Amino acid sequence: MKLIREEVESVKFITEEKAGKKSLHIEGIFLQADIQNRNGRCYPMETLSKEVSRYNESYISKGRALGELGHPDGPTVNLDRVSHMITSLKCEGLNFVGRAKILETPMGKIASSLISEGVKLGVSSRGIGSLVERNGVRYVSDDFMLATAADIVADPSAPDAFVNGIMEGVEWVWNNGILEQKIARMQRQIDAYSASRQLSEHKIRLFDEFINSL
Repeated sequence: MKLIREEVESVKFITEEKAGKKSLHIEGIFLQADIQNRNGRCYPMETLSKEVSRYNESYISKGRALGELGHPDGPTVNLDRVSHMITSLKCEGLNFVGRAKILETPMGKIASSLISEGVKLGVSSRGIGSLVERNGVRYVSDDFMLATAADIVADPSAPDAFVNGIMEGVEWVWNNGILEQKIARMQRQIDAYSASRQLSEHKIRLFDEFINSL
């Protein structure tokens, strides 16, 4: 499985004021389906719809959908780098439009300061999954799972070579073999359930157990 990131720059930063207190929000397209993106990847709508539904139910609705400032190099959300909380993610045509609130964390304050100073920022989704190439297009398989729908990143329009160096250079396997062993065990359990109607539920449970163990 690979760590997969997709960057989007078509987001807005909105300041809202309630009861005299101002809050900053991100709003825009976080994910796109059924189109080949600039990294040569395509997310089938069925794959994204299923995963966004799970993400909404398991994370957004429970106030657990967090994102970081910068480019994390793994699938886990590091609490000491959290800058915002994703509050909604909805389908609009082939796009999944999201909204997130900038938090009063150290990284959130840095993000707010950068935005107020006019720095151009974008968002980057982060997840894990396998890729299948067909006719020169790499399709994201239905084992895709979101780690976060949006990290805040600088220079979202960076050249593909720079983006690929971050996205494709990570094989999500640690040199000490611990993570590799866990993945191998997960794959064996998934294979054992391959004929079961409960395969999807089993994969989700394994993923959540794995993330919580890191």
